[in-house]
Amino acid sequence: MADEDTALICLPFAGAGPSFFTPWQKLAPEGLRILPVSLPGREKRFPEPAYDAAAPAVDDAYAQVTAALGGADGGGDGGGSPVVLFGHSMGAVLAYELAHRIERAGGPVRLAALVVSGAPGPWTPRTDRADGLPDEEFAARVRAFAGYDHPALADPEMRELLLPALRADVRLHETYVPSTERPLGVPVISVRGREDALVGAAEAAEWGRATTGKLTVAEPAGGHMYLAERPGELLELVAAEVRAARGR
Repeated sequence: MADEDTALICLPFAGAGPSFFTPWQKLAPEGLRILPVSLPGREKRFPEPAYDAAAPAVDDAYAQVTAALGGADGGGDGGGSPVVLFGHSMGAVLAYELAHRIERAGGPVRLAALVVSGAPGPWTPRTDRADGLPDEEFAARVRAFAGYDHPALADPEMRELLLPALRADVRLHETYVPSTERPLGVPVISVRGREDALVGAAEAAEWGRATTGKLTVAEPAGGHMYLAERPGELLELVAAEVRAARGR
């Protein structure tokens, strides 16, 4: 990674693995490097039990980020390798908690911004629940929540393999409570698809309470899973905010 590059750390949404972000690596604008977080229960870490609470997932993610970037020069007092955190839906609350973890640690990585997507503010609990439902109803409810149907869930054998991790993810998200009321000190970009029926504009704007810095609310075209349809537009938006932050 070049010295001027900023790592975009990508936290998964429920049921997703790091490969969702692989195509982003070719789409990323100059100066932005995509670094997906790999959590248990999916892809290469499939045999490991998935986390059903945010704290251990954030510990795991923090260890991955510091292992990948901790060798960069600097650390503390504004030094260290600059990172922007990105998370969609469940990933948004993980990114928010990871942002606090990085700020508290003070190095070896430096938080430049937080990008949250398809998510109300972290203090707004989810009212519709899927946790604990029978398999068929659970899968249908998750499809309705996400506005996105993972093709593997249509295959009974694949669904049996995928459901434990998906159930753990959903439990993590539905039982999540923020670890702190303290606002972050970095800019926050809250993104929602313009046609998102799950997260409204007012809910996206709730993230202003999560920072003492600037809040930017962006509404690209698309529904709740706009990022699966137009990732390039999202990455350009993030890159523009990174450039603007460097200019301040």
